[in-house]
Amino acid sequence: MTISRRTVLAVAAGATATAAAPAQAADTSSGQQPGPVARVLGAAADYAVTKLRAVAPGVSGFPVSTKFEKWVVSQNGDWVGGFWPGTLWMAYLRSGDEAFRTLALDSARKLAPRRFDTTTHDLGFLFYPSWATAWRLTGDDSWSTGAVQAADSLIQRYNPHGRFIRAWGALDTPQNAGRVIMDTMMNLDLLAFASRRTGDEKYLNVAVEHARTARRYFPRPDGSTPHVFDFDPDTGAPIGPNTVQGYSPSSCWSRGQAWGIYGFTTMYRRTGHEPFLATARELADFAVGALTSDHVPVWDYLAPQQPYDIKDASAGAVTACGLLDLAAAAGRPEYRRVAIRILTALSETCLTRKSTRADAIVARCTRNRPAEDGIEVSLPYADYYLLEGILRVLQPKDVDRAVDLSSTVARTMH
Repeated sequence: MTISRRTVLAVAAGATATAAAPAQAADTSSGQQPGPVARVLGAAADYAVTKLRAVAPGVSGFPVSTKFEKWVVSQNGDWVGGFWPGTLWMAYLRSGDEAFRTLALDSARKLAPRRFDTTTHDLGFLFYPSWATAWRLTGDDSWSTGAVQAADSLIQRYNPHGRFIRAWGALDTPQNAGRVIMDTMMNLDLLAFASRRTGDEKYLNVAVEHARTARRYFPRPDGSTPHVFDFDPDTGAPIGPNTVQGYSPSSCWSRGQAWGIYGFTTMYRRTGHEPFLATARELADFAVGALTSDHVPVWDYLAPQQPYDIKDASAGAVTACGLLDLAAAAGRPEYRRVAIRILTALSETCLTRKSTRADAIVARCTRNRPAEDGIEVSLPYADYYLLEGILRVLQPKDVDRAVDLSSTVARTMH
């Protein structure tokens, strides 16, 4: 597989940094949101801004989860460190408040040592909503340079035998050496970013090969997916599906399904490779069909207690963002309608409005049900993707400046 230099650079203009001030009013010029929906989503976004304005100055690290409604933080960011500065950037875009900009930059700087971390696939989660967004919104090339350094670390995890990026474990350890997880689809856009910034095809080539492998092995005929797929790390031969955060190897962990919808759509936008779009639609159709009438996903779409099982609002927020992206990429407005119903449901039933002690914005999340770790908690990525999703609807031009919603036009794939 090769991608021409022209292809790699084709969307460079869409990734150009801009330091313009954010819009402070909802962009509803498209007329696609009826008034009541815009009011519900706008009120949720404004609640998030108010909550962050009160809580953020006192947060000393990177929120990981909550314990009795208070953030438990990591000093190095764990795998979620990028979402805190990312959420602050979204609050800045919504409010225009320079205090959020300052907090976002200060938080992102603390991730600097992780640029050289080769022990995890999570570098996209860490550096895309933090450093890449910082570059786009400030024009300071040091942020872009750091994000490319993180991409250099990420591609070291690529296994050429199986054509996949290893999820977990240090590179010199055999445990999990052949383990691939759906979450990695969300880390590939960091590699696309690095190719656009440097003109070097190697980053995007790795992203495309990983996405092709995931597309080949993860989706089932009905569009559901397992959390994990294992390979022989020495030969690249497939071993089979597995799970860590889902109910079983044959179930469908809802947040993993959401990562897939969002990730495959992004890879389609970056490459124009139609099979990625087809896969995103297959995964989306399954997830949409599995939604209950309240439009808040259960933690696993195929666990025995569904549809009456515990919820995961974070899966809903990620799914909504992916469906909004997919609606635009595929020209299918029905995905947008479902996404708005999910965002509305989260805004009406999952916010922490009634709590006087909550640090987070979104409640009713599930981190790792099989491990009994984080049930009915708040999670930093739920806050981030809820705000991203709402602003995709109300302020799409601002979100585009922050995360780059552009698509490749000229492309050559072999």
